[in-house]
Amino acid sequence: MSTEPKNAVAEIEAVRKGFETRGYICNAHIATSIFLAERLQKPLLVEGPPGVGKTELAKATAELVGKPLIRLQCYEGLDEAKALYEWKYGKQLLYTQVLKEKLGDLMAGANGLKESMTRLHDFDDTFFSEEFLEPRPLLKALWQPGGAVLLIDEIDKSDDEFEAFLLELLSDYQISVPELGTIKARTTPIVFLTSNNTREIGDALKRRCLHLYIPFPDTDLEQRIIRSRVPEVEEELRRQLVAFVQGLRTLDLKKLPAVSETIDWARTLVLLHARELDADLVRNTLNVLLKFQDDIDNVDGEINALVTKAVQAR
Repeated sequence: MSTEPKNAVAEIEAVRKGFETRGYICNAHIATSIFLAERLQKPLLVEGPPGVGKTELAKATAELVGKPLIRLQCYEGLDEAKALYEWKYGKQLLYTQVLKEKLGDLMAGANGLKESMTRLHDFDDTFFSEEFLEPRPLLKALWQPGGAVLLIDEIDKSDDEFEAFLLELLSDYQISVPELGTIKARTTPIVFLTSNNTREIGDALKRRCLHLYIPFPDTDLEQRIIRSRVPEVEEELRRQLVAFVQGLRTLDLKKLPAVSETIDWARTLVLLHARELDADLVRNTLNVLLKFQDDIDNVDGEINALVTKAVQAR
């Protein structure tokens, strides 16, 4: 058997352990996706419900590879001026004034219009040059010395037009500036795109990316996450609170509690010096887990049963 698969397996395990030392607990599937995205130099589209660690994955990757994280937060109406670059209009205006002052000296002694135009064309015109370019996140990532981790966060909140605008960047790691031409990445960045699935992402963008779906964690993984992020929680309480949250996620709610909310709830229970769950404790702190009053009201009648099941779970 070739040693290559063994080396790949070892490197993937090193990625998983590297994340774990930085407080990001993940499974082999996530670690494999990160390994492949870096080796294949492909953007990684990370989808899943809010709060399962999509953004944190990009942050942990930046720490792991020792590169700066450059983040672009998407929203409706986002355009290339905010995402890619803007011109430094103030400096361009000053340059225009300087050019006017030098124009007389430039044209002195010229014989006729043809010679004047030749001199004008020979003049070093830097009006549209990188000197007057203000880079925004996408261009910063392409220009970053040594490379960067580029996070295009919540791409599903942007417009279809912006999604189409990204295709050149995602396929060739370059962008086109009309006044300058094509700007290529100095060092290929590691690119993450995240989506909460509020709308369907286009096929053209998906074809350019590796795909990773992060669901809510199972009981074992969520307990490991809580152990890492809130080590003060005693083992029995950790088991109970994770079992309770897992039970909540089986209900029909507007917003299911995410991992980030499980972590917040664990910290809340530590602050309250809780040793085990009871119905009153849960009712008094349920607003940490659930963000809609309708959900809190609907769960109220289920609390006793959920707490009993969580306490008895093994």
